[in-house]
Amino acid sequence: MRRWIKRVAITITILAIALVSIGVFYEQAARSRAAKDFPAPGRLVDIGGRQIHLNCEGQGTPVVVLEAGADTSGSPLWQPVQEQVARFTRVCSYDRAGIMWSDPAKGPRNSLAIAEDLHKALRAANEQAPYVLVGASMGGPYVMTFTKYYGKEVAGMVLVDASHPEQTARLAQASGVPASDPIPFVFRALAAMAWSGLPRLVLPDAEIPELPSQTAKAITAYQPTSLAAAFSEAAVFEDSLREAGTFRTLGNLPLAVLSRGKPWSAFSEAERTASGLTREQFNRSEAAWASMQDEEASWSSNSTHQVLTDSSHVMQLERPDAVIAAIKDVVGKVTRANALP
Repeated sequence: MRRWIKRVAITITILAIALVSIGVFYEQAARSRAAKDFPAPGRLVDIGGRQIHLNCEGQGTPVVVLEAGADTSGSPLWQPVQEQVARFTRVCSYDRAGIMWSDPAKGPRNSLAIAEDLHKALRAANEQAPYVLVGASMGGPYVMTFTKYYGKEVAGMVLVDASHPEQTARLAQASGVPASDPIPFVFRALAAMAWSGLPRLVLPDAEIPELPSQTAKAITAYQPTSLAAAFSEAAVFEDSLREAGTFRTLGNLPLAVLSRGKPWSAFSEAERTASGLTREQFNRSEAAWASMQDEEASWSSNSTHQVLTDSSHVMQLERPDAVIAAIKDVVGKVTRANALP
């Protein structure tokens, strides 16, 4: 009996080692294939021992800098906006450390670390201020933090349904639903096992109809390696929000705020179910969100605020025309101000 048990144990161990080896080989081959099939569309800029992907197009000043929200998709989500903005000024999107084509970084990935990386990348690429910063969702607190520390280089700002420093507590109070762990255990486990090939097997393909199929395939290919960095940011969201919350005065800096306003009735039944909210909870949450968006518009005496009733949160995909128009308006204000004697 003991001999039989020992043989079974050895067989299981050998099979496990073989499966892990196959998984590692599969993952490394997939990463090589991703690098070959989906090369970085921009430059890989060295910021001191690691590289940040910076994709700049167009000519002119001020330079528009696009900061993505909390996601594994990074700069590609800005493609519909960037292509059009490049027609009237220079515009740069980029990937934060560990996302898509950028190298990972050690240490907490809070808003201060992110602002420092972006500043180094722009300098290393010789992109010249002044900048108009565009922050979507969590990108809002990131560009506010950048402005806090490098304000002399910032000439204007666009906030695209941007996160608010107090959103966690205020949304929980409004909806009556306590804030949950931003990183469920299963996703933590997947991120930790990226080397094994398992995330690449179980994660669904990116389905983003607003983007070219090749761009969506690139997001899918890099998603497993972007997970850890995205979760590293999520782990310190509250720190990032607090840091951004210490700076809410932009003076007369040109500011455009775009806010979602899509009503409950415009969402599908599947989308309503996925939200986990009742209609009443949704309406209370959206009212709290609208109040916070109004506050963001008050951070500058030279601001505009538009509520898009036909868009939900990711409006750079749902309403890129509105985002482009807001950027163009702020760029125009900056250009006219700089032309004054």
